[in-house]
Amino acid sequence: MTYFRFNMAASMACQAAVRGLRAASTKQLLGSRNQLARVSPRRWLNLQEYQSKKLMQDSGVTVQRFFVADTASEALEAAKRLKAKEIVLKAQILAGGRGKGVFDSGLKGGVHLTKDPAVVGELAGKMLGFSLTTKQTPKEGVKVKTTGVLLQPPHMFIAVYLSPPQEVMVAEALDISRETYFAILMDRSFNGPVMVGSPQGGVDIEEVAAATPELIFKEVIDIFEGVRDDQALRMAANLGFKGPLERQAANQIKRLYDLFLKVDATQVEVNPLGETPEGQVVCFDAKINFDDNAEFRQKAVFAMDDTAESDPLETEAARHDLKYIGLDGNIACFVNGAGLAMATCDIIDLHGGKPANFLDLGGGVKENQVYAAFKLLTADPKVEAILVNIFGGIVNCAIIANGITKACRELELKVPLVVRLEGTNVQEAKRILSESGLPITSATDLDDAAKKAVAAIAKN
Repeated sequence: MTYFRFNMAASMACQAAVRGLRAASTKQLLGSRNQLARVSPRRWLNLQEYQSKKLMQDSGVTVQRFFVADTASEALEAAKRLKAKEIVLKAQILAGGRGKGVFDSGLKGGVHLTKDPAVVGELAGKMLGFSLTTKQTPKEGVKVKTTGVLLQPPHMFIAVYLSPPQEVMVAEALDISRETYFAILMDRSFNGPVMVGSPQGGVDIEEVAAATPELIFKEVIDIFEGVRDDQALRMAANLGFKGPLERQAANQIKRLYDLFLKVDATQVEVNPLGETPEGQVVCFDAKINFDDNAEFRQKAVFAMDDTAESDPLETEAARHDLKYIGLDGNIACFVNGAGLAMATCDIIDLHGGKPANFLDLGGGVKENQVYAAFKLLTADPKVEAILVNIFGGIVNCAIIANGITKACRELELKVPLVVRLEGTNVQEAKRILSESGLPITSATDLDDAAKKAVAAIAKN
């Protein structure tokens, strides 16, 4: 999983926006060689590496041979059958720093190298079902649910992959004689996809772009024509592939674009796209970002989403089409529109309070979503007050009001509730709230609402 990097001193609103864009990749790869543009997909779909490899394999992209087993003993048998010279087991969780992590089984390190296949089962047994703690995991660590094994010759990388389906991946990897970088991503400045490549792969591409911008090559893709043969061959040559490998690399590039279209990706990044001593062009490691607006037609892909390490409240919110990000404060925010939600977080902070969350209801909100949102907010033990801030354009304020009163009664709300409503059908909404008999504090505007929410906590 990758994280969105933000180079500003972040206000509370900016912090919420940054966290909301987690798992998005902000690669400074495009534009001129001296001035680079940012591409920021929104979806934080989490796929384990073997799932990405399966997607690539299904599109004809060359990856290491692999298969999946159900138990550590099956992984051991697979290791023996593949007859690899050396095996590395790597616990796959979404957090980084696994090599230096520690399992609560006592095993040190989520990455282990061995030349003895018999050790695979023993090591896997100390990973499966145990929690791995790294610098990026919570203090209690993340439980390793399954493992997979990548098998490779000496000095190469092999992995034990872990995933909710309780399966083990066994794969063969290859020596890499040369590493390159290749990506296809959406770029607003070109109104479509762009290929980006460099003969310097296997390293942080942003460092390459900063130090040697002349080694960054790009090709704009016409969405009607797709990747032309001459473009693919030119990119392959720029990546340094020569002779028969140039045509082979060009074919891989075209297949990666097919994958890009097939899964509605916003980015397909291969680092490294490697060359083997045997004369193969192989995608050794890849990251795929997806367009969340295409979820309705990519159900198979989104069904693979690994939410095991996600905030349970954020996962539950997504089930109701709510955008929720937990923060560290004690004033819950219930808002329609991302911009208004960020402004609400900021003004709470301005008046001495701390927002407990970033919650965006969106435009076409329904009464049941309002109820679901209140359930989420009240499930957070840190919440000591709730601030509702609705500016109804598309949103009907009366729907919000009905949802609020239903939630207050059925959930037996125990914390102060401050409501500011404005816009479509607001008078009817205010009537519903005033006649409800519930202890709801009304506010005239956002500033008034924030002050009252902060004051309500002070009284308690």
